[in-house]
Amino acid sequence: MRIITTGSIANDHLMSFDGQFAEQIRADSLEHLSVSFLVNELNIHRGGTGANISYAAGLLGARPALVGAVGSDFEGDGRAWLEDHGVDTRFVSVSASRHTARFVCTTDSTGAQIGSFYPGAMAEAAGISLAPVVAALGGCDAVLVGPDDPTAMLAHADECRAAGWPLWADVGQQVARFEAADLTAFVDGATYLFTNTFEAGVLEHKTGWSTAEVLARVGTWVVTRGSESVEIRTAAAAPLVIPVVPVVNAVDPTGAGDAFRGGFLAAHGWGLSDERAAQVGAAVAAFSVEAPGPQEYTVTIEGVVQKIRSVYGEDSASEVAAASRS
Repeated sequence: MRIITTGSIANDHLMSFDGQFAEQIRADSLEHLSVSFLVNELNIHRGGTGANISYAAGLLGARPALVGAVGSDFEGDGRAWLEDHGVDTRFVSVSASRHTARFVCTTDSTGAQIGSFYPGAMAEAAGISLAPVVAALGGCDAVLVGPDDPTAMLAHADECRAAGWPLWADVGQQVARFEAADLTAFVDGATYLFTNTFEAGVLEHKTGWSTAEVLARVGTWVVTRGSESVEIRTAAAAPLVIPVVPVVNAVDPTGAGDAFRGGFLAAHGWGLSDERAAQVGAAVAAFSVEAPGPQEYTVTIEGVVQKIRSVYGEDSASEVAAASRS
């Protein structure tokens, strides 16, 4: 399967707070919010949604082609890291003047997060055309357009629709920045739409669409529901609810949704159904949460199959194992 992933490529500065944000922030004084948290840990990791999704898919042998914009600080270790983990970075554009994007996030003891994102070179992603990438790959079977510079996201989605390439739309946290018209333009005609529960609510609120109206415009809507489940929605059938893979030792939730998407993409490339692909994605997400940082975990197909067997049963595990070898 010839996969293209577009999205942010960033460095993550991740901190942990022993308390709870909810105990420090008063709902009746948000208009005068001024708080600080004494964190007890700082970790700097490679990140960015496009890179995280590509990393997960690359670990499973999908060899995705990553498209995005970075600063010169990405050259060397940043590029080599992704290449060493199965990601094709030939199409990553290097800015002459801007730094690679940076995400700064604090996670409290409940898993709640407060983050800030500096776009840097990501602002130049809108100037990247997908046509040369598709030509170099000899075609494409899926283009996952992930959170990135909003102009770039809209441009990539438009290019997919115009060329007839399957669009997998993942608006992510940019749902907060998009106006209603941009959201409708981005989502319309997507083969797959990915959101979490919060993003789904914001999308419906901003567009004024009901769930049924969203499903009239996309093929399949995949909604991740945190530590509870994954819901696969289509217009033709009742939602399919898939429980998540339990996490043995939760370390860092950052990037779990990206890991799910990368696993889903790779499994889809093996020819698996959406249900099985979601099970693979859930297994990869569990590995991600059990490691610090969104690109610090390792995954083998054997390990994924083992988690699937323990949660979803032997039939699922056997099907995934056979498909991964085909």
